[in-house]
Amino acid sequence: MPMLSNALIRAVMMGVSVIGLGIWHDSSVAQAQMLVLEDFKGKEADGFPSHWEHESQRSQSKGREAYKVQSENGDDFLSAKDAGQRIKKKKIDWDPKAFPVLTWRWRLLKAQTGTEPLAAVYASLDTDLLFIPVFTKYIWSASKPEGTFTEGGMFSGSELVVQSGTTVLGQWVEERVNVYEDFKKIHGHEPAAKAWGISIVAGPGVEIDFGPLTALPAK
Repeated sequence: MPMLSNALIRAVMMGVSVIGLGIWHDSSVAQAQMLVLEDFKGKEADGFPSHWEHESQRSQSKGREAYKVQSENGDDFLSAKDAGQRIKKKKIDWDPKAFPVLTWRWRLLKAQTGTEPLAAVYASLDTDLLFIPVFTKYIWSASKPEGTFTEGGMFSGSELVVQSGTTVLGQWVEERVNVYEDFKKIHGHEPAAKAWGISIVAGPGVEIDFGPLTALPAK
């Protein structure tokens, strides 16, 4: 077998380095194009997710018992069991115009008859004049068909059904919604430069898991 010249060896090694740099660059670009809003890697001593708060201060003990960060096959997620109340994460450094597409996964494990909605993810992109969060509520409904839209009132946000029914149990389902465009259509104006935050709720008698929430630029 003929021996490679030193020049050829250097050329080959340079090519390998360039290829490796290209792979690293592609990975960096992919990461730069995704904003992680919550990955559920942080938790407090009792398992409650770090940097999250209760919507109602009257039932903190139940909320802390209902929401627990767990891990499965190396993947972290939030487990919700019989919560019946909402938790929120605010003051996220999130520009919804630059990263308008919200994505998350959820896995329904148990549903109680009569609970509506089963679960929901809230995207709060602004506040009103009283500094109350203005949000769009993306719900998993037990009975309403996907795509059903319900306009919000004075004390409730608008709702959009993104998942329906209870036949898909124990399987992760991925959602992808353009919260920026939804906000403009519903409220008729631009959201704030920085989103207020996100919230999660699981209904009473429901067991459901929430995977990481990320924001992506529009394609």
